[in-house]
Amino acid sequence: MSPSTESTVPGLPAGHGSELPALIRQYAEPLPDLQDPAFAELFDRYGDARVVLIGEASHGTSDFYRTRAAITQRLIERHGFNIVAVEADWPDAARLDRFARQRETSVWSQTAFARFPSWMWRNTDVSRFIHWLHHHNQRLSAEQRVEFRGLDVYSLRNSIDEVLRYLDRVDPQRAQQARRRYGCLSPWQDDPARYGLYVEHGKADSCEDAVVAQLNSLLSERLEALAQDEEALFNAAQNARVVRAAEQYYRVMYRGSAASWNLRDRHMFDTLQTLLEHRGEQAKAVVWAHNSHIGNAAATAMGWRGEFNIGQLSRLAWGRDAVLIGMGTDHGRVAAADDWDGQMQIKQVRAARPDSWEYQFHRNSPGAALLDWRAPERQDLREALSVPLLERAIGVIYRPQTELHSHYFEAVLADQFDAFIWLDETGPIKPLSAPESASHDDETYPFGI
Repeated sequence: MSPSTESTVPGLPAGHGSELPALIRQYAEPLPDLQDPAFAELFDRYGDARVVLIGEASHGTSDFYRTRAAITQRLIERHGFNIVAVEADWPDAARLDRFARQRETSVWSQTAFARFPSWMWRNTDVSRFIHWLHHHNQRLSAEQRVEFRGLDVYSLRNSIDEVLRYLDRVDPQRAQQARRRYGCLSPWQDDPARYGLYVEHGKADSCEDAVVAQLNSLLSERLEALAQDEEALFNAAQNARVVRAAEQYYRVMYRGSAASWNLRDRHMFDTLQTLLEHRGEQAKAVVWAHNSHIGNAAATAMGWRGEFNIGQLSRLAWGRDAVLIGMGTDHGRVAAADDWDGQMQIKQVRAARPDSWEYQFHRNSPGAALLDWRAPERQDLREALSVPLLERAIGVIYRPQTELHSHYFEAVLADQFDAFIWLDETGPIKPLSAPESASHDDETYPFGI
């Protein structure tokens, strides 16, 4: 058929015709209600994986959080997954983890996730999941309980405090040594971005050697011999790793977005590997993060400009034992701010652009659907998804007026994900009330996702 007579679809490359819409309609599996047992059964196909990474197209959409939680509960209950690792700071997630694993009875919501964007994890959907995990873990021995862990890199002040608090308990002499080492960073704890700026321009000395020495001290055999609580030592050592990564991050952030993005995602991937190794041979993890971290960056404009992410590193490390699942929506409402450190608002999500993946799903799939192209017999779907179209990413900031420039990027969906969850109309998360004691950290960073 000549190009002049071939059926065309808005947004698709010339010559692609109507193949993609027809295959979406053919393979889209309607999603039942989250409470229907049939919903959970659809995700049993991923039960044999080592790591299942579940994305989201925004940080403020309740439907994404609830869907991800329902899938995770199934993977935990039926398939032995025992780690939930999320795009969140390690010290704050540790408070939720201690509650979830019966290590602490205090109410985590009084203090955790106090700084911007607090609603990302301080919301009713996360609270429901953590309480579910708390009750699920009650039936298990301490060694079997499911962990809830943070992967991110921004908790410089809080992670330093956690290291010092641990050493004050177990080895006061080493605590004093740690204070001297971290003293290099003390003037910058409230403004770590300025630290990076000054070091980059030769106006301040680097603290790299000091934080590396402190991490090595926490990993020493002598401290392991002193440890009466292995979990507490592991927590302190991971906080020391966060301090090391944060120090590096704030030094490289002025060299370009690719360098700082890559350092952040490398730290999150390294943390995931550390968690799996710490848990042992039976470790299986579910990862919660934005699509921009979960999907294989090599198949997106991010990768084409030199950035990588957790999804790409997971695929390289574990092959088919890592499953990458994206999520998307066409329209609805979302919780987001206009600018970094701004007030959360409930915003209208614009209908998807005609040259986007979201538009194709909106036009051709049920209102809630799962598309999976991992199986060999779905090669025709995979081939149809192997074209570059725009994909929308809303982080904690949403600017509808500049949506094309601010929130869309090109992606080849077939290589970015293994499966995609489509929720045509979505609503916003509901934040919890403000914490009793807010953090004074102002660790701004250049990414809203």
